[in-house]
Amino acid sequence: MNAKSDRPGMVVVVNSSVAVRFLQGQLEYSQKRGFDVTLLCPERRNGEWKVAEPAGVRVLEVAMARSIAPLQDLVSLWRVSCAMRTLRPAVTNVGTPKAGLLGGFAAWLNHVPCRFYTLHGLRFETTKGLKRRLLIYMERLACRFAHRVVCVSHSVREKAITSRLTRRDRLIVLGYGSCNGVDASRFAPNPKLMARAAALRRQLGIPERAAVILFVGRLTRDKGIPELVEAFARLDEQFLNLRLLLVGCFEVEDPLPPETRRQLEKQPHIIFVGAVQDTPSYYAAADIVVLPSHREGLPTVILEAQAAGKPVVGANATGIVDLVTDGETGLLFPVGDATALSKTIARLLTDEDLVRKLEVSGQERVRRDFQQERIWEAQYRAYLQVLLEKAPPLHLSPSES
Repeated sequence: MNAKSDRPGMVVVVNSSVAVRFLQGQLEYSQKRGFDVTLLCPERRNGEWKVAEPAGVRVLEVAMARSIAPLQDLVSLWRVSCAMRTLRPAVTNVGTPKAGLLGGFAAWLNHVPCRFYTLHGLRFETTKGLKRRLLIYMERLACRFAHRVVCVSHSVREKAITSRLTRRDRLIVLGYGSCNGVDASRFAPNPKLMARAAALRRQLGIPERAAVILFVGRLTRDKGIPELVEAFARLDEQFLNLRLLLVGCFEVEDPLPPETRRQLEKQPHIIFVGAVQDTPSYYAAADIVVLPSHREGLPTVILEAQAAGKPVVGANATGIVDLVTDGETGLLFPVGDATALSKTIARLLTDEDLVRKLEVSGQERVRRDFQQERIWEAQYRAYLQVLLEKAPPLHLSPSES
């Protein structure tokens, strides 16, 4: 129990304030269902996504490096462990690789009765050699500290099984996948949103009749930016009034090749806007949303794009294949193939019937299968199942259970 409440305590740990974006609404839901929730995350840094702090939830800042930093990691482990010793939670849920390892170890040291690890993706998929082996070993450790490992997609679960991260019976998927679902109403077209989108296009100098290809995410190799830029260069020669709109930030840990950066800077039809808050306006302003990523967990970008009624092109990668059925809810192309990517986008620029089909089917599936409340309830019930196995009965009021 939490030392300051008669409600069972819950501690959620992430190693990036950006990851708080993937928990919006979920922590408040757990609070309403009877848990006393605390979020542990690093303080926000300049240039990161700005998201609202969860209402009514205690937030404690704990510095945590994203890359391997032995001394800093020991300090972070000590601070997270001290926080758990004070809070004495009944449940912990740790997510993202570093938090999964340090937060999971701290929870294990403090004998937390219900320990969850949310596997948002498999970082080692796009690495080789010693780094790959080290990342796999870290994931196995993080899984070992947890009673349940929540995989955000079925393809991530299958890869986790084949990589022998943990026992099959410990790996679960909530519903059709996702760690948080999507609030489809935020992205659904309406007069106000379309007016904002029209104003945005004018502000960015996009001609009224121009087709806009949108990318939202980190501007890195892993996200497929080099092949996206190469594919756009070919498309720009084929089609008039075409624009590539990039929403996101560059990263030091996974920098783009110098040639790609030069192309971004010199190509007049590529528009880079950095990180933004009003993403619904950018989806509404686009004609096609592209995610050429080499690996994903279950990409929120595709959920949001489909909720906005936009046709999606995605790489045939882990996580993406759970949301994009080729020719039904989007189009797929082979990972890393710039030529195939350009041809796939060209199909959507020339086939209006296909575009309408993908818009409708994608939007219908998101509304049907990825409602946030369904994910939150499935997560809540997973907590209760483990607590019934591992801890004394909880004293939740009838209205909350």
